[in-house]
Amino acid sequence: MTYTPGDHAFVLCAYGESPYLEECIRSLRAQRRPTRVVMSTSTPNALIRAAAEKWDIPLFVREGESGLAADWNFALECADTPLVTLAHQDDIYLPAYTERMLAAMNRARRPVLFSSGYAELRGEERVSSSRLLNIKKLLRVPMRLFPGSVAARRLSLAFGDSLCCPSVTYVRDIMRAHPFRDDFRCDLDWQQWEILSRKRGEFVFCPEALVLHRIHPASETSRVLSRNARRAEDLAMFRVFWPEGIARFLAARYARSEESNKL
Repeated sequence: MTYTPGDHAFVLCAYGESPYLEECIRSLRAQRRPTRVVMSTSTPNALIRAAAEKWDIPLFVREGESGLAADWNFALECADTPLVTLAHQDDIYLPAYTERMLAAMNRARRPVLFSSGYAELRGEERVSSSRLLNIKKLLRVPMRLFPGSVAARRLSLAFGDSLCCPSVTYVRDIMRAHPFRDDFRCDLDWQQWEILSRKRGEFVFCPEALVLHRIHPASETSRVLSRNARRAEDLAMFRVFWPEGIARFLAARYARSEESNKL
């Protein structure tokens, strides 16, 4: 199958009253190869509705209590395209994102997902190199060299969550219904990569930084980390790949990386 811009949609996951929402929308609309943009939310409010109306973006509202897994599962259902990117409201997608993504997907024999390199936004500063970013680049090497190898993909995930969640584009027909687990709050993306790593096909990766991931105190990751909820999930994920003793050792070391999500 050859993917075209009509085969892709950004589903912008809006939550609360983010001051960065419109900046994210502008970046989605500034793509060199424009694709469909829709918005989903479980916290409808005046700011979200006004942004959707201003930019003429269809808005889908999920009823019920907010929750990251339920919100993401709902967001996936809001698009009717074969390829879906769950856009994070605080982040910026550089103009080449869809262009590079479609080209890479079309070069692959059987794409399972697409992801890209990224940089961090800390205040107004763009950070392209740090200890954490460099470690994640190193972890992705097996996956980059052997994208169709189950062993290589799992090796890239066995020492931590090496993919940038907002950079990922999903191939919908490869995923099961309601793929994100509601018993996870922070590592539900890593848990999903682990499931997809066992699928036949390729993890398609573009090393170019195509997303600017914003680090700020009100982000979902920062909120979860402030409650120390991530550590139990990290241990659960390491247990998928390693015996108990090694899993506990890696989880303790991995916890230090949490400091990178604090300003």
